[in-house]
Amino acid sequence: MSTPKLMYGRKNQRGLNVITAVAMTSFHLLAVAAFFFIDAGAILTAFILYIVAGSLGIGMAYHRLLTHRGYKTPKWMEYFLTTCGTLALEGGPIFWVATHRVHHQKSDREGDPHTPREGTWWAHMGWILTGDGLHHDASILAKYAPDLCRDPFHMWMSKWHWVSNVVVGFALLAFGGIPYVLWGIFFRTTFGLHCTWLVNSATHLWGSRRFATRDDSTNNWWVALLSFGEGWHNNHHAHPTSARHGLMWYEFDFNWIGISLLRVLGLAWDIKVAKVKQPVPYEENDRLALTEEDDTLAMPDEAVA
Repeated sequence: MSTPKLMYGRKNQRGLNVITAVAMTSFHLLAVAAFFFIDAGAILTAFILYIVAGSLGIGMAYHRLLTHRGYKTPKWMEYFLTTCGTLALEGGPIFWVATHRVHHQKSDREGDPHTPREGTWWAHMGWILTGDGLHHDASILAKYAPDLCRDPFHMWMSKWHWVSNVVVGFALLAFGGIPYVLWGIFFRTTFGLHCTWLVNSATHLWGSRRFATRDDSTNNWWVALLSFGEGWHNNHHAHPTSARHGLMWYEFDFNWIGISLLRVLGLAWDIKVAKVKQPVPYEENDRLALTEEDDTLAMPDEAVA
């Protein structure tokens, strides 16, 4: 029996996904409600969790480690960072990695999950509200993330990714009451989601282009600030496996600082770093494959730091 195909792109996603739409509407409304419960401690907690989820989780774990294998780290650290990523409420690691790998393979072409060529709203948020793209099971996603599908931890975390926010939510409720929950869960998560979505939308619309990639990716400084360095998107699309996205000294990349700290502590190695004058490896960017050695995404090896 053939494996069902995972079909992304606006024309392949039909109908409103009611569960996701209700969840997103609720989170946005409760995020607004947070402003009626101003509390300095709650706001500080939200900021700390925003860094934990957005930088340690999405940027350092889901993106640069799990998707592109831009560096290596001990398994316990990989699992810790992945758990941080689930706090962002952007789905489990298998879905996130598979979707992003497809994005690189099909970037701004038919089949891209979230290209602005199919509409700015679609690229920013519409793609998660439509169809069943967020709800494919592991057997379908395995084609794009077989390395994670063979790992029991990532399989479990992909199924139960929402549990971390429930646990943290109850902890915040016990510690600080309703204001801490509104700020630390609902406002923080909603704000963080839009920061990630801006990478999908804004950095394919506005900004500068250092590299002549075959897509519309740009470097956008204000998205980079909001997303801990993910806004240097043209750099990233030119050299996907590079663990450093801000390639110039003035391109602030908080996630790269975090990876560098892990290296100093002996917790990160085989770190790939691209150079500004390095040619764009078009052929490697256009294919999706796995290496025989470790079954990670086979994209070009940049200069190793």
